[in-house]
Amino acid sequence: MMAVRAVNGGSLFCSVASPPLLTFCCRFHQLSSLPFRRNSELGLRFPIFCCGNQFLGYGGGLSHSAHSLVDCVMEELTAWRSRRRIRASVKLTSSGELLEDKLVNRELEKGFLLEFKKDTDRVLLGVAQRPDGKKNWMVYDQNGVTTSIKPQQITYIVPGVENFDQTEISKFLQKAHENLDPTLLEIAWVELLEKNVSVTAEELAEMIFGSSDPVESYCAHLLLSNDAVYFTVLATKGSRSIYGPRPTGQVEELLHKKLAKEAAEKELQDVVQLLVSAKAKPAGSKPAKSSWMMDEKIRYKIESLEAYAIDACNSDEQRKTAGMILKAMGLTKTSYSAINLLIKIGYFPAHVNLDLLKLNIRTNHSDEIIAAAESILSESPDSDEMNREDLTHLKVYAIDVDEADELDDALSATKLQDGRVKIWIHVADPTRYVEPGSIVDREALRRGTSVFLPTVTFPMFPDKLAMEGMSLKQGELCKAVSVSVILHSDGSIAEYSVQNSIIKPTYMLTYESATELLHLNLEEEAELKILSEAASLRLKWRRQQGAIDTSTLETRIKVINPDDPDPSINLYVENQADPAMRLVSEMMILCGEAVATFGSCNNIPLPYRGQPQSNIDVSEYSHLPEGPVRSSAVIRIMRAAETDFRKPIRHGVLGLPGYVQFTSPIRRYLDLLAHYQVKAFLRGESPPFSAGQLEGMASMVNMQVRSIRKISASSLRYWIIEYLSRQPKERKYQALILRFMKDRIASLFLVEVGFQGSAWVSIGCEVGDEVEVRVESASSREDYVLLKEVIRAESA
Repeated sequence: MMAVRAVNGGSLFCSVASPPLLTFCCRFHQLSSLPFRRNSELGLRFPIFCCGNQFLGYGGGLSHSAHSLVDCVMEELTAWRSRRRIRASVKLTSSGELLEDKLVNRELEKGFLLEFKKDTDRVLLGVAQRPDGKKNWMVYDQNGVTTSIKPQQITYIVPGVENFDQTEISKFLQKAHENLDPTLLEIAWVELLEKNVSVTAEELAEMIFGSSDPVESYCAHLLLSNDAVYFTVLATKGSRSIYGPRPTGQVEELLHKKLAKEAAEKELQDVVQLLVSAKAKPAGSKPAKSSWMMDEKIRYKIESLEAYAIDACNSDEQRKTAGMILKAMGLTKTSYSAINLLIKIGYFPAHVNLDLLKLNIRTNHSDEIIAAAESILSESPDSDEMNREDLTHLKVYAIDVDEADELDDALSATKLQDGRVKIWIHVADPTRYVEPGSIVDREALRRGTSVFLPTVTFPMFPDKLAMEGMSLKQGELCKAVSVSVILHSDGSIAEYSVQNSIIKPTYMLTYESATELLHLNLEEEAELKILSEAASLRLKWRRQQGAIDTSTLETRIKVINPDDPDPSINLYVENQADPAMRLVSEMMILCGEAVATFGSCNNIPLPYRGQPQSNIDVSEYSHLPEGPVRSSAVIRIMRAAETDFRKPIRHGVLGLPGYVQFTSPIRRYLDLLAHYQVKAFLRGESPPFSAGQLEGMASMVNMQVRSIRKISASSLRYWIIEYLSRQPKERKYQALILRFMKDRIASLFLVEVGFQGSAWVSIGCEVGDEVEVRVESASSREDYVLLKEVIRAESA
């Protein structure tokens, strides 16, 4: 509503949109004796009453007729309607002024002071120097850089400035920023909203500073252009803009959002300060990981960083939060930056295994599972007690790596009177404690396998149950499932049996000590020699059946104190063709063939493994040296393994008519499934699972096993690279050329560390040749090794 003031203090309120006739008539009776003046804001002209029934017209003459008064009002109404039609065709400000009048741009000239967009995020102040082509201008900016800009980059031309001294830009900016007071903008908004008036920067300067001089005008422009609450742009033309006050409701909503944003920024800065502080502390004084989890808001931000580090953000908001933290810390928005930050604040150990986090692998057992396992140990009776064969008279060898915690299998052998060899493969009997479908069994199914990493082992069963109950132990009576096999003279199976047993392991040997005993050829260890001879016989027979030898060098690493920034790394390279390793491998394969035959003869659904390899002609690779080079070439063309749950299928790589993995039931769930099925048959019961059920469970297990194999391989690679990065730069390595990848870039196998890498090699080198290389650089976290061939002359 706009007010029309009367000389004696009365006022008449009317709407801008209302015709003056209606206003006049409704108030005629009470105002007929009052003189009025013209109201320029409304654009309406009213007669001025003098006295009685006389009034002064526009021309100053007197009229004595009320009819003349009505005529006058009607004329005014007609004129008002005419003016309204004109106003409707032209854009006006809220006060009725033409927008076009306020949006007139100054023609740019040399020496003008202007503001322009340098890029998306930066606005600079500069002085126009000279035209650059038809439309562009060369501008000297506040940073002392001369740039060519387009007209559309200009956001404001400071009024009242000509021939500005470019050396004074910084002083001008400083003065303008000293005057920036956002509260002035709020005060101006209140007044302009009440009047419903829009403004330019210069008009606002006049209003809040009392001056529209250059500094004040530019300051007002900064206030308006940076404001996101009180004003909105009504119109823009070139570098000129008109701003209008926002409605009260909209301002309240924007203020609420602004306050929420400021609070979020404050939270972010608080977290950033904590991160900066944690980074600065020495290694032993870093905050505990749990301390970051105590406050809900801090925990969310740290968890966002962790999710960002492992590429596992579950929302855009989480990704945005991590990005803001990294930006505030002055870091690039990459997972690598997030990982390093979390390591430097002590949240992650220096050598954190990210794959464990990415793939969400089960590590520690829950209290519920541990309690169930302990209950089993104390209360579970042996349902096969009366049907166990006493084999404690046999000498039993358990051979495994030196750090093995769970011992699944052991071996015995003897020569029969007819000269044939009888072998026992004794396998731990976890089904003595665990029943299908029990809580411990279901947890083992979800895990699928034990996880063996250079830094840690995560067992499929809780430690106490696996170690104290299931595992074979030297010198103690142990419950087992024993598979006995009598061999023909050519190495094939003549007879076999599967039975529950009790054994008493005699020796717990490492591969190294077993190999040493074999070399010593001690008379009192004749059984170990029989096993070795049987292994050689079996290998020869399998090769005659088409078996493919893929033995190579295998790396094993044990890391001591892995959470330390500089842990101790013990690296071993084991030759799979080593006598003791070959012995154990052949006996495990023999057991698998015997169980497959047993299952087939008794129609037991089992996970029968096979691998068709009819298309491989091993003779094509006979020119390659045995070991890593030949094995690598053959493995690259091997077909994937297959599984049938109803009957055996040929395993072409092993040269067997059928094969079942049976010897690691504490470590592998599919082996445990085979035990459930076989043990039920030995008790005269139906197998607990049909072929279809086995297939469904195997599908679940195999998915988990693939993830764990990936983790194991990446973890092993990480620590080999970490080991290489710590070696003296001058150290040389013997490397075998496995194949050529492109031109002279070859895939190499570093013999001393069992690691595959690549490097450029000299002309004349062929697949299978040995070259010398150095490690130029290596980074375990960035997953790269740069190798360089050592030329023979250089080597000499």
